Amino acid sequence: MTRRDNNNNLPLPSLRNIQAFIEVANAGSINLAAEILNITASAVSHQIAALESFIGKKLFVRSGKGVILTSIGQQYLKDVSGALSIIGRATDQAINDIHHEHLRIHSAPSFGLLWLMIRLDKFRQRHPELQLSLSCSYENLQFARDNIDIDIRHGFSEWPTLSVRTVKHERVMVLAAPEYLASHAIHEPASLLDCDLIHSNSTLINWNHWFAFHDVENHGKNFIFSFDRSYMSLEAARMGMGVILESSLLAADYIRRGLLVPVFDGAFSMPLNAHHFVFPHGADKKEKVALFLAWIGTELQNEGFEV
Repeated sequence: MTRRDNNNNLPLPSLRNIQAFIEVANAGSINLAAEILNITASAVSHQIAALESFIGKKLFVRSGKGVILTSIGQQYLKDVSGALSIIGRATDQAINDIHHEHLRIHSAPSFGLLWLMIRLDKFRQRHPELQLSLSCSYENLQFARDNIDIDIRHGFSEWPTLSVRTVKHERVMVLAAPEYLASHAIHEPASLLDCDLIHSNSTLINWNHWFAFHDVENHGKNFIFSFDRSYMSLEAARMGMGVILESSLLAADYIRRGLLVPVFDGAFSMPLNAHHFVFPHGADKKEKVALFLAWIGTELQNEGFEV
């Protein structure tokens, strides 16, 4: 068994002892654990004793029906079970992921649906040797545990242990369908108080921030609709249901197709740093990750953004 060699290495017990500990804890019996592990009960007892000696604390106490965990043992089981699960997944990935050209991306839903999805075929045409998987949710996933290469996150950049490339020149702007604007006279920010405002719960800058920035007292203006996904807000505005305050990045395709138009000129927009490409340090040295980052950087640059 290996104890701490220097201040940079944590003490690591034998993996075999850990496996014995988990089986005994789950079975509540040394004899049953021995059957599962296909070793003798005496060997299991020795492994548990060795682990307790290594830690310097009792992990089990004997009961009439077998053994039960101490409070220390309960916490230790919780912690090492998760770690062992991560090791198992990583090992399974190493064994079974023979296609090293498989690129796995996770994205915030609105960016994945509204911006990335409609451009992915261009990436596939350029790099047909790569197999690509895309999943979307608002969770910040763990790269090893969840088996992903790049996580496209929405929010404030708060991941100091990871490499982060933030999309620059994104802005939040007031948008509406042309038909809605044709029937509503909007000449200045205060004119919006007479309009149907659609609220996006997910935006980092909301209507209250925008009105305050432009010195407009909204007096608790009620929103006709509230949505927790930007793609829902954009669709509602496209259908003429009201005016939205949304990301120029997410709305790019709607604006390009003339489905939505800016209500004001650029002076009434606000800068926003809401989307980030996140990955473990050094992952951008992998060819598949580097190819994707280079491609998406060019795509963003072509539309006036930058990474």
